Amino acid sequence: MSMRVAVLHHWFVTRGGGERVAECLAALLPTADLFTLVSAPEGLPESLRGRRLTNSFLQKIPGAVSNHRHFMPLYPEATRSLDLRGYDLVVSSDSGPVKAATLEADAVHLCYCHSPMRYLYDGYESYRASMGGVTRAVFSATAPRVRRADIAAAKRVTKFLANSAYVAERIRGAYGRQADVVHPPIDLHRARLNPPGAAYLAAGRLVSYKKTELMIEACERLGRPLRVAGTGPEEARLRRMAGPNTTFLGSLPTEALWDEYSRARALLFAADEDFGMVPLEAQSCGRPVIAYGIGGSLETVRGAGGEGDSDELPPTGLFFAEQTAASLADAIVRFETQEDRFYAEAAQAHAAGFATPIFLANMRREILGVMPQAEPLLATVEEAVATVG
Repeated sequence: MSMRVAVLHHWFVTRGGGERVAECLAALLPTADLFTLVSAPEGLPESLRGRRLTNSFLQKIPGAVSNHRHFMPLYPEATRSLDLRGYDLVVSSDSGPVKAATLEADAVHLCYCHSPMRYLYDGYESYRASMGGVTRAVFSATAPRVRRADIAAAKRVTKFLANSAYVAERIRGAYGRQADVVHPPIDLHRARLNPPGAAYLAAGRLVSYKKTELMIEACERLGRPLRVAGTGPEEARLRRMAGPNTTFLGSLPTEALWDEYSRARALLFAADEDFGMVPLEAQSCGRPVIAYGIGGSLETVRGAGGEGDSDELPPTGLFFAEQTAASLADAIVRFETQEDRFYAEAAQAHAAGFATPIFLANMRREILGVMPQAEPLLATVEEAVATVG
């Protein structure tokens, strides 16, 4: 009997780093069937269109695709409805719920974990405090059950991989499991060098945890121009608070976004991210990063005058210590006093260590490590790169 393989991803609703990982996994496993909780055409990478894709029953519930996060109480049942019995190898790209898919008892499950669900673990209280009365009551009543199901599912995973050392530690805390680190892929083929402009750049979804308001407030306070690329539920509020120095660019086509990276004075990054691809994308275009000094940023930015600084290697950015506008404004001033320390070539060389072919080679090795007999089903790195670009 021929071996059957599947790639499992939490959802294909928007295009982001998680979807890029799933796309690369599918390119390595060209015969794999795809499974997800919900999907939308705009969230499915082009290379996956035409592949066999199975959604959970959530797909048929009105509003579940666009508001999938509100259906958290149904995640355990929806995930178990994904029937992967008959598959010998399952490789998942997971930010929480899909570890509980129904597998054969002897199936090999390699889980690439972007993060345990923050709203169930270390971020539970802060998420709960931000909710309205009814939502908070429903969340409080259902979250413990979803957490128990997630922990039980984690015990059945053959091996965990984490996208950063920061997440590996969170996996250990949430699940009591060890995880090797495989950094996610960066599309360096899109990188370009241009003369930097005077404006700083903030890029990414306009959601609360990205803390875009801190970047706006810091630049308005200093009178520095800021360009904001992205859309999201926070956009209306951010537009109301912004002053004359802030320009909202909306959702940009891919090439236009990379042009913004290359022309920024520096990228501002205020989120506590599990990894964070945006800083590396900016560095691949030769631009420095001013980042909140916690989490994945400590792994993606080589900071000046602090953790990650080196006597041998030039810095690719600097960190601010507190997640406040005042701390960020101080970092911007510090950056401007030593701007000549930051070389485009150094930033590009640092970002090159996270290139897509490196990710593909690492994941190919990890798949063979848990199932050597999958070798005939695996594409070469060169074949996979040709698929995903």
